[in-house]
Amino acid sequence: MKNIIAGLSTLIILGLMGYVASQGGAYNGGEAGKVIENLADIQKKKIDSQPKEKSDDQKVADALRALREKAGNIGAFKVSQKYKSKCSSCHGVNGSGFQNGKKMMGPRLFGQTQEVILKDLRDFKSGRKENMIMKGLLMSLNDNDLQELAKEIGEFPARAAAQKNK
Repeated sequence: MKNIIAGLSTLIILGLMGYVASQGGAYNGGEAGKVIENLADIQKKKIDSQPKEKSDDQKVADALRALREKAGNIGAFKVSQKYKSKCSSCHGVNGSGFQNGKKMMGPRLFGQTQEVILKDLRDFKSGRKENMIMKGLLMSLNDNDLQELAKEIGEFPARAAAQKNK
């Protein structure tokens, strides 16, 4: 009896599958399926055409980019290879915290004093301030290297002013 019920159920299921396949429509991607695809395209176009509001960081970056263009790229002063390799990828080429109009991962260094920078560098290297990226970057540097970096970063405002007056 169980085998008969199982066999009849199988035949009914196969029959229903054949019927659905012969009807086409949304089940096989026929005309109804195309209508659904068209509706999805229309919705996507509506979303894409709406203006997107800029974040505060993007607004600041745009303002800085406009100022740089207007002032002739004031921030384009020379930095050491050590700063470029250790610091600029997170803090920007000029310590502004922005690069190419985009906010960087690290905070702004521009305008901080040599003493503050040196204390922070020593704290990161020793682990008193927790930041795995900073600790890893500073691990191979000795105290003289840290002093050189701090001195260079402390001179950024003067370098920018000198570049502006050229």
